[in-house]
Amino acid sequence: MTRITVNVDGVECTDDVEPRALLVHYLREQVGKTGTVVGCDTSNCGACTVHLDGRSVKSCNMLAVQADGHDVTTIEGLASGGELTPVQQAFHECHALQCGYCTPGMIMQATDLLNENPDPSEAEIRQGMEGNLCRCTGYQNIVKAVQQAASGAQG
Repeated sequence: MTRITVNVDGVECTDDVEPRALLVHYLREQVGKTGTVVGCDTSNCGACTVHLDGRSVKSCNMLAVQADGHDVTTIEGLASGGELTPVQQAFHECHALQCGYCTPGMIMQATDLLNENPDPSEAEIRQGMEGNLCRCTGYQNIVKAVQQAASGAQG
């Protein structure tokens, strides 16, 4: 076992982990952040996307020990004080989900995309989101939600 200390959603977590434990399993099983979902364990789908020091990472493609000493933000830690972020609000208003399984990872990736490029074109949105897969929506409303969040239309 290896002892790690990770700041998860603003809370310092110190735990013993197996050196081969994936970050997604650590977040779900030891920290209780079940909004970070396991989709494929191969980094293909992006459902497990979280922010590591403010940048998107696929937590199924990273060992928990690699997060030692870093800040991790999950979908549960994205909003502040119960207020949805502009991206979360836009996903809600634009109906950018169906089953919802991919939604946490999509929102985390869209947030990172807009932090890097606050005014992306549709092509830039599609390219920036291409590592996150959705099997239900056809992506149209996801792109629309990112465009709405970028424009600040919801506040």
